Amino acid sequence: QVQLVESGGGSVQAGGSLRLSCAASGFTFSRYCMAWFRRTPRKEREGVAFIVSNFGTSYADVVKGRATISRDNAKNTLYLQMNSLKPEDTAVYYCAAILRSYCPVSQAEYDYWGQGIQVTVSS
Repeated sequence: QVQLVESGGGSVQAGGSLRLSCAASGFTFSRYCMAWFRRTPRKEREGVAFIVSNFGTSYADVVKGRATISRDNAKNTLYLQMNSLKPEDTAVYYCAAILRSYCPVSQAEYDYWGQGIQVTVSS
C-alpha cells in the first residue's frame, strides 16, 4: 500500500523557516520523481519544487532562492526546506510522486499524493 505522509508544518512568522518532510512507503522511492505542491483558497494546487531520481531539482519562480528540495533514498524521505517565508506562502503543502525520469509540472500527472499539511505564515 502506497503512503506519503507529510510532517513539519505549522505556524511561523514572516521571515522564518520551516522544514517539511514526506515519508514514503509502498513503492520504490529512489526511482520516482518527487515533488512538493501547495494549494491556497485562491489557487489551484501548484507545483513548488521538484526532484528527480538522479537528484536534479527545479523550482517554481515564487520560491526560487528560498526553498531547497532534497531526498534521502536510504530513508525513503523527501524534504522541503523553506526560508524567508512570506504570508503568501501560507498554503496546504502536498508531496507527490510519479514514476518518470523527469518531473511534470501538472498535478494531474502524478500517481501518488500525501494528505497535505498546513503551513501558515503570519506577518
